[in-house]
Amino acid sequence: MDRTEPTPPEGTSRRRFLVRTVAAATLTVAAPLACTTPSSAEGAEPGRPDPADRGAGVLVTGADEEMLVLEVTEAGQVVVRLPRAEVGQGITTAVAMMIAEELDARLADVRIPLADARSKGNQYTGGSSSVSSLYGPARQLAATARARLVTAAARRWHLPARTLRTRDGLVVAPDGRTATFGSLTASASRIHRTDVPDRPKPPSRHRVIGRPTTRIDARDIVTGRAKYAGDLAVAGAKPTVVARPPTIRGKLVSVDARAARAMPGVHAVVRLPGGVAVVADTFHHAFAARDALRLTWAPGPLAALSDAQIRTRLKAAVPPLRTPPRGSTQVTGEFAFAFVGHAPMEVLTAVADVRPDRAELWFSSQTPMDARDAVAEAVGLRPSAVRVHVTRAGGSFGRRLNFDAAIEAALVSKAARRPVKLMWSRGDDIRHGRMRPASHHRVRASVSGGRVVAFEQATASVSEAYDGAGLAPQGGVRASGPLPSTGGLYNFGRVSGDSGGIELAMPLGAWRSVDSGTVRAAEEIVVDEVARSLGRDPVAFRRTTLRTKTARAVLDKVASAGRWGRALPAGTAQGVAVHEEYGSSVACLAEIDASDPKHPRVTRVVMAADVGIAVNPRGLEAQLMGAATDGISVVLQAGLHIDRGAVREGSYADFRYARQRDAPLSFEAHILPSTREPGGAGELGVPAASAAVANAYARATGTVPRSFPLTF
Repeated sequence: MDRTEPTPPEGTSRRRFLVRTVAAATLTVAAPLACTTPSSAEGAEPGRPDPADRGAGVLVTGADEEMLVLEVTEAGQVVVRLPRAEVGQGITTAVAMMIAEELDARLADVRIPLADARSKGNQYTGGSSSVSSLYGPARQLAATARARLVTAAARRWHLPARTLRTRDGLVVAPDGRTATFGSLTASASRIHRTDVPDRPKPPSRHRVIGRPTTRIDARDIVTGRAKYAGDLAVAGAKPTVVARPPTIRGKLVSVDARAARAMPGVHAVVRLPGGVAVVADTFHHAFAARDALRLTWAPGPLAALSDAQIRTRLKAAVPPLRTPPRGSTQVTGEFAFAFVGHAPMEVLTAVADVRPDRAELWFSSQTPMDARDAVAEAVGLRPSAVRVHVTRAGGSFGRRLNFDAAIEAALVSKAARRPVKLMWSRGDDIRHGRMRPASHHRVRASVSGGRVVAFEQATASVSEAYDGAGLAPQGGVRASGPLPSTGGLYNFGRVSGDSGGIELAMPLGAWRSVDSGTVRAAEEIVVDEVARSLGRDPVAFRRTTLRTKTARAVLDKVASAGRWGRALPAGTAQGVAVHEEYGSSVACLAEIDASDPKHPRVTRVVMAADVGIAVNPRGLEAQLMGAATDGISVVLQAGLHIDRGAVREGSYADFRYARQRDAPLSFEAHILPSTREPGGAGELGVPAASAAVANAYARATGTVPRSFPLTF
């Protein structure tokens, strides 16, 4: 490759040029992208142009799929705009730690704002993939930037680059001279070949990565400085709410909006595919006008169905199991899992400003590029004319893979000819939001000679049918076909799985851990029952049959830390489970007090995980704690009922997700040391936690739980 520095185009300063990494140690120069119009959000960080658009201060741009851009300001702040969504999982902190580690910058000087929707690259947040996908590119980006800064300082001082070192945002010479990164960034951005290696550090030299670290945005979150979509002051955006049908995907027959339009503060009433929107001066005015609408609805397509009928159809749709091996005995179980809502603390909110020739939106999205394309199609614009600013979210659990609220906001803005801030109510979110599909599982372990010689699971789940009445499905739900069985975690001989399904016109979406939360839970319950049928201790049985050392290591850790097998009072017991996914392993031990079987309480949870290098062990501990809460919730008490085509629950009062009174009195997380590159962790703990709680309940009560949640 030509390593000479090209002449910049006329009228473009050299400071406006970007340095693009096209290989590990190969650099070239490319002209910057055209600058974009600044956001109309007053003081809204998500609206700032991307550093790659501005050019000034940009030190290095990765040419990999992540398209990361590292900018150093004159004040020494390091800015990397993140092509992922921050939904509470702490990815901004983890990436800031990667950058600070390789750049030798102070963590307090690293800022990780969220990137707008792009035209190419990877902006998908899901599948527990964010840390693992960014670990290499982010560290390489920072290592390249550090090498360029050191080279720039060496040439300024006429010293050998190898004699310089970096610390706390400074390049330091042997004689004590220092230069801030900000003072070097302009000259560093013009360097093509560095005088020192630009390779990331080995794990043995890590001083930031692997150290338990408080989230970089923790203070902003607890003091209210952190901005969510509902906090943004976009010029002229008016509060908007939607009246929705009493049944899932019911159809609007007629609307009389005269009384609503006459109310104070009301600006517009807009019909949508799924309801009627009211635009007003305040949310109070909007809700009051919504309730004043006189609406006639036709029942939705599920009006004849309730839980009992859906469960019967699911059971009938489970594919038949194979013929078991000759001479074996069978341990079997059939399991039913209810629908579960995501119910993030922050309800869906989107701000939209749609004009005849362009559109601009602000909302949290795990799939912003798909969202931009869908919005463009909905309002009749080219995708290039739609700008999506990704905001932080107060929880997701998979909900923000979909972008229902953004499409609604765009349609209302276009019809009302003004910017709008559309917010779903809690009732909207639970009764009309997307949910984890209900499913039925049939599991069979064939035992011969004291060991499992075949293990099979067949399932059926609800998949989403599009009836033309509402928004098209936006993906995230597995259709019928081969089951991604996780039974291969054990040496169980022939392991197989299959799945079927039924189609219902209801909004479904990927819920944290997707299939594994039910598939693995059902399997681990049967593993406990196999151990019991053989007269074996559940932990000892697993130890002799687990395939991997990491799985045995996490199991051993929870067993020792949780004092597995110790004497407990009547009605209380321990349960254990193991899971492997995303290149990581986890085990969970749960203790439960089920002396009142109708009101069980998990009193203690011990979890152990091997995720490779844990970038931020404190963040991982928080993820595991959240997973334990999810397992407690969906196994013991939290689910959604369907009554004649409508969701019965409508708030946190009746969607009984675990609260403080349901949380374990004691929680421990043990992170096993590793030098492997990071695996996934965000969804990892849910299947193990769910199964451990179920197994603890079974041992405490002497029952065989088959329907979840247990107190549904």
